[in-house]
Amino acid sequence: MKRILALVLALVMLLSFTACGSPSDEEIKQPSNNTIDNNSNSGKNEQPEQPTNSVTAKAAINETVLVDEAGIKITAKSLEECFMGTEIKLLIENNSGKDLMFQTRNSSINGYMIDTYFSTNVADGKKANESITIMSSELSSCGISDIADIEFSFYIVTSDNWETYLETEQIQIKTSIADTYQYTFDDSGEVVYDESGVKIVIKGLNDDAFLGQEIIVYIENNTDKGVTIQTRDVSVNGFMIDGYFSSDVAPGKHAVDAITFLSSELEDNDITTFETVELSFVAYNSKNYDQLFKTDKINLTF
Repeated sequence: MKRILALVLALVMLLSFTACGSPSDEEIKQPSNNTIDNNSNSGKNEQPEQPTNSVTAKAAINETVLVDEAGIKITAKSLEECFMGTEIKLLIENNSGKDLMFQTRNSSINGYMIDTYFSTNVADGKKANESITIMSSELSSCGISDIADIEFSFYIVTSDNWETYLETEQIQIKTSIADTYQYTFDDSGEVVYDESGVKIVIKGLNDDAFLGQEIIVYIENNTDKGVTIQTRDVSVNGFMIDGYFSSDVAPGKHAVDAITFLSSELEDNDITTFETVELSFVAYNSKNYDQLFKTDKINLTF
């Protein structure tokens, strides 16, 4: 759901000049006495320590040509802090013979799936200085305080009819701290699925989220294919409620995401406090949407 709502949150941040942080330990309520119909093993029931600082300025990148093909040249110039978080400064040169729109896809930071915000038009024969934005709130939700490496691909389409012009392979940018950075992934919480290379952990309930209430979910994908995880058959306190959640996790990557319950829907059902939540997860191949698995019914008690 983070992927769907993040742009809305970014707009609110710009209007309010207030940065969105991840919920603190006190704001996240852990599930207790949870049962899973398939008797999956439970994980640690601890919450991650939240970083106290924003991303530091010590990480830097060398000027590097990221793309140089099909009349397109994209150069990474620097890594800089900004109001929203961190920016990758780019120089884009378009000599393709077409007016083009540039975007990013499949982004990750330090092994965690994190959206990078970037969309710009560059006319044929022109250059543009642009920035890829990494929001500090998303880094914080994954416990990232320093950027060691960044991965993404460029998706480039024609500006007039959005026909695909070029989709690059995954690009990795290593920063100046990459060689000494210690990669850690906090999978503490209630393990609700751990089979076939995919692990899903319920980390807790944030009952003071921007749009309502959220169940924080950790996902680990140790397969050789991208997976899309969604929820099905969601109920809260016995009432059928939409839990908005769709998380794309690339091969070998991790994700911290949230199942979002809108305040308006909770109010319609007179729900102020979460007592029980029932749901199942379904996973698809991110490329062709073939179903990979669907979990048995999961029961959570808060």
